[in-house]
Amino acid sequence: MFGNLFGREYRRKRALSKAPEGILRDYLSHPFPHKKTLCAEADIVAVDMETTGLDPKKDEILSIGLVEIRSQSIRLDTAWHEIIRLDRALPEETVVIHQITDDQKAQGRPLEDVLPELLARLSGKTMLVHFKRIEQGFLDAACHRLYGAPFVIPIIDTLELGQRVFERRNHTIQPNDLRLFNLRTRYNLPAYKAHNALNDALATAELFLAMAAEMNPKPNCRLYDFVTD
Repeated sequence: MFGNLFGREYRRKRALSKAPEGILRDYLSHPFPHKKTLCAEADIVAVDMETTGLDPKKDEILSIGLVEIRSQSIRLDTAWHEIIRLDRALPEETVVIHQITDDQKAQGRPLEDVLPELLARLSGKTMLVHFKRIEQGFLDAACHRLYGAPFVIPIIDTLELGQRVFERRNHTIQPNDLRLFNLRTRYNLPAYKAHNALNDALATAELFLAMAAEMNPKPNCRLYDFVTD
């Protein structure tokens, strides 16, 4: 856990040395939260992305949603949702899953216009996701393509926290146990419609607060208790 946070700060400085002047360099110039930051004092941003597939090398971001956690409370006034404009038609199976039509996509903003705002919202904070491979992978690919340097940030992953909970209880993990909405059921959280980036970001934020209260209920819990990357 400690090594991961130290490693992330090292990678931030290394990426900063390679980043050209501009948006990403400004983002990387802000130090990450200290490993001993109290949870009650941590600024955490729950992020979710809907994409055309799982491979950031060939697939694209369809939408981004986020909501912030401050003082261990979800700040609904920070909710933010953007549909990304793509220059190609979406496969029918993608529209069925995400409910983002070609007309909606055409009215969205291009990723190069949305990414600077996202980076500004994440600057100096911790990112909260469910299954970090998606958000980390697609943001890293986008930053490499648009800015020529990697995306680096401390991450809390509720999927990995869920796995940790199962292992502590010596429970066998079934194939779907770690899905976002299946984990929410275990914590008696309400059901939301899936595959909307803002809904899923809010769902992840609620799940994290429930898991954190169970895993470390002490008022002096630290950020490194939950950072997974």
